[in-house]
Amino acid sequence: MALEQSLNRAWYGKPKGLLLLLPVEYLYRLVAGLRRRFIRPQGCGAPVIVVGNISVGGSGKTPVVLAVAQYCQSRGYKVGIVSRGYGGRAPVYPYLLSAESTPVEAGDEPYLMYQRSGLPLAVAPDRLAAAKLLVAEQGCDLIISDDGLQHYRLARDIEILVVDGERGFGNGHCLPVGPLREAVSRAAEIDLKVINGGNSSISGYTMDLQGLAAVNIADGEQRPLIHWPSNQRRVHAVAGIGNPQRFFRSLQLAGFDVIEHAFPDHHPYTAADINFAEPCPVLMTEKDAVKCRSFADKQHWMLPVNGEIAPQFYSELTSRLAKIGLSR
Repeated sequence: MALEQSLNRAWYGKPKGLLLLLPVEYLYRLVAGLRRRFIRPQGCGAPVIVVGNISVGGSGKTPVVLAVAQYCQSRGYKVGIVSRGYGGRAPVYPYLLSAESTPVEAGDEPYLMYQRSGLPLAVAPDRLAAAKLLVAEQGCDLIISDDGLQHYRLARDIEILVVDGERGFGNGHCLPVGPLREAVSRAAEIDLKVINGGNSSISGYTMDLQGLAAVNIADGEQRPLIHWPSNQRRVHAVAGIGNPQRFFRSLQLAGFDVIEHAFPDHHPYTAADINFAEPCPVLMTEKDAVKCRSFADKQHWMLPVNGEIAPQFYSELTSRLAKIGLSR
């Protein structure tokens, strides 16, 4: 965790000693450019919307995927979602999630999206194979690819870039000197941009994450944050996401006295990780909670969030869907 924190300070501040790795960055950018130039995209049999980012770590892709999927479903499309399944160990690939699937098999984010949306969802390192499975076996007529901007083998019709409004593109360098998977210039080529909170100077459609009620992981009780008992406002806050400080600040703004517990992104939790000496309630993100259900008790709560994207975003998305022959 200390290494991750040090890298984040350099990536989202001044690179300092990492500038010694500039030759490695140049090689990385060369390889990334060659991949994009020479990989031939293939269609899956249905139009594809890709949601992703050009930086490593969390930017808010999952709420955007869910919001876009819900919107497209409401317009009558048979939507399917594909994801790499990072952190999961599925018995086969591509792997179609079912009621019997677990976060260990599917990965935490795909499992969360499947639970929240109820839509057909397949994971595979080869997103093209996952998309073809959804079209052939589930009859999907629109595919949304989670975190797929750099997966050029899957042809896409619309690209959506999600940017962390607080951290932006960091120091502007590509890996390993900075946090970027591709050069900043790539952002200018993308159809739609969603800015997740903050005061970013990057132009795009704003998104706010709304989490108004906590859910008890053990028994499902829902408790609006405004009704949280005043004598229980000191809480342990657990976050194993790309930008845990965003979660901690949201709780502080809601009036909580936060004891911070930051874990690496996609951390494989054990019971010991979420049980603390000081007997306070424990609040965590929904992404973390899906991996803690089997050993959580009534002290453990999660805070589901919804992505509230500016209405103009959906008008533009509708227009772009019409341009590719999907007007409903």
